[in-house]
Amino acid sequence: MGLTALVKPAVIWAPFGVAPTTAESRNEVRAVYGGFGVAVAALLIVADGSAAGFRAGVLMAIAIALLGMVAGRVVSALVEPKALIGFPGFFMVLEAALAGLLLTGR
Repeated sequence: MGLTALVKPAVIWAPFGVAPTTAESRNEVRAVYGGFGVAVAALLIVADGSAAGFRAGVLMAIAIALLGMVAGRVVSALVEPKALIGFPGFFMVLEAALAGLLLTGR
């Protein structure tokens, strides 16, 4: 997702019916979904090294971030009951599952 957001930002929001039509909106997609995503992936790779003494903290921090996304989706569904239909619901399940894997240290 991160690399795609950097190169083709419109692809990231398309499943949600949103088109980044301005330079500012594409900048936001590249920063939040692109740069941040790539940085998190790199951190997970570095933390996986056997000499990385900060692995547990990295896994916990990223798991909590994913659980924050899940919580945001739940709040959204409470406000707008159809909010979890389709891709948002799929991503909520995926985020929760990934958080669970990270919390178990996998």
